[in-house]
Amino acid sequence: MGQLLEFLNTPLLGTATWLWLSFLGIVVALLVLDLGILHRDQHEIEMRESLLLYSGYFSVGVLFGLWVWHELGAQSALEFYTGFLVEQSLSMDNVFVMAMIFGFFGIPRRYQHRVLFWGIIGVIVLRAIMIGLGTALVKEFDWILYIFGAFLLFTGVKMMFSREEQHPDLSQNPMLRFLRRHMRVTDELHAGHFFIRKRPEGASQHLLYATPLFLALVLIELADLVFAVDSVPAVFAITQDPFIVYTSNIFAILGLRSLYFALAALMHRFVYLKYALALVLIFIGGKIFLHGFIGKIPALLSLGVTFGLLAGGVLLSLLKTRNQETGPDA
Repeated sequence: MGQLLEFLNTPLLGTATWLWLSFLGIVVALLVLDLGILHRDQHEIEMRESLLLYSGYFSVGVLFGLWVWHELGAQSALEFYTGFLVEQSLSMDNVFVMAMIFGFFGIPRRYQHRVLFWGIIGVIVLRAIMIGLGTALVKEFDWILYIFGAFLLFTGVKMMFSREEQHPDLSQNPMLRFLRRHMRVTDELHAGHFFIRKRPEGASQHLLYATPLFLALVLIELADLVFAVDSVPAVFAITQDPFIVYTSNIFAILGLRSLYFALAALMHRFVYLKYALALVLIFIGGKIFLHGFIGKIPALLSLGVTFGLLAGGVLLSLLKTRNQETGPDA
């Protein structure tokens, strides 16, 4: 018993092991509840269900932040909430990409949740690797935070003044072309299966084939990896505690994936969100350089500024587009 308690209290990346295990237990329970109970039968998720799912994930994230406050203090909790908010906001652009991928492969709505759910498993692993590497780099070379800050400033300014970009041609995507060259892929969907076995004409045995559902999953994982290049440094600019960075990332992504079905129909109304996100990136990047002149900006002030910018962008957008109808179904 003593050895178990010693193990549970042993620091892992600066935080007690039992806190990490508790977090992973919560995430596993949420995923089992989601796929094993709420979505055991594959069905189309309408906007109302999407909003209810998001409210559930969001509530768990808020409660987790209160638990962090109790266990690690107010500073850590405020950093968690700021990272939670920033990660959700920066990942919203990913909704456009996911909708585009589903549209390209012709994935029906009833199977889209399955792809998004299994995509979360990949996110949990990939974000752990990225955050682990980032933590090691920051610990070994503290000046790398200034590189993060410069990158965020550059990205924010570029986002502020960039024009609307055309949708890329997914048929020319290098990863998709690689998969089609090196895997057997069916041309049609097979219900909600990622892989099937079938016997080609003239073959003596059944062979394993990937379906378009699997290709969509791979491209969505790749898109998340690209978006993480912005969001992970942004959270590192808020806090260098890997526990706070990782947990805020995962809870934000869990919520955003559940909100996809509502956002996909409404994102066309958030016309000023891009500028709000750009200002958030500029603010977070600027914090790093201001630290040497005015000291560390209080976590509560950072949370307030971030929330104010995002809320302002959303409210202005909704007011400007209040007479527009809901966008086409993803």
